Amino acid sequence: MTKINEFLDNWGTDIWEAIIQTFQMVGISLGISILIGLPLGIMIVLTRPGKAFSNKYVFGILNVLINIIRSVPFIILLFFILPFTKFMVGTTIGVKGVIVPLVIYTAPYIARLMETALLEVDRGVVEAYEAMGMKTWHIIWHVLVRESRSSIILGLTIATISLIGATAMAGLVGGGGLGDLAYRYGHLRYEVDVMYVTVILLIILVQGLQSLGNRLAAKLKKD
Repeated sequence: MTKINEFLDNWGTDIWEAIIQTFQMVGISLGISILIGLPLGIMIVLTRPGKAFSNKYVFGILNVLINIIRSVPFIILLFFILPFTKFMVGTTIGVKGVIVPLVIYTAPYIARLMETALLEVDRGVVEAYEAMGMKTWHIIWHVLVRESRSSIILGLTIATISLIGATAMAGLVGGGGLGDLAYRYGHLRYEVDVMYVTVILLIILVQGLQSLGNRLAAKLKKD
């Protein structure tokens, strides 16, 4: 107990600050990524061959662009777009400096998950509503999104967990958060206790999010 109190006295403030920074990075970048990724996923579905707004050029460009971004490991993407990040937000360090790469990394991932979820909807259900004369945008919202909302929630849960892992890597460029704390003190300064605590906190965070996502998806599926 004495060691725990001593550890909290020495590192409590830094750990708490790192937790807040991690939540800020995940929250802001996830919100922006959802605003970009969900419409992008819908657009990919609608422009596929045989769909309502079939357009092979738009579909081809979006499909290739998403595949290219997703094929680049985040740590490489992080360094590769540093000039662009500097141009967009004026800095490449701190929470503000990693939002741009996190969004670029996560938005295409969410778009692909959204596409997969929407394509799982039974085609017969969609055709029934089309036969009733329902407009395309109403079908998207009231049929496709509603029928696939459980899969969408699970997809967003996976994307969020992946995003948490990316924020940990952002510590390599001074992005702040638990990853930065683990790298600067746990690795560079050989503070093993800090490394262990950081790993435990990340495990708790991921397990909590996964459990919450599973429960919410199950509830929506029943409804």
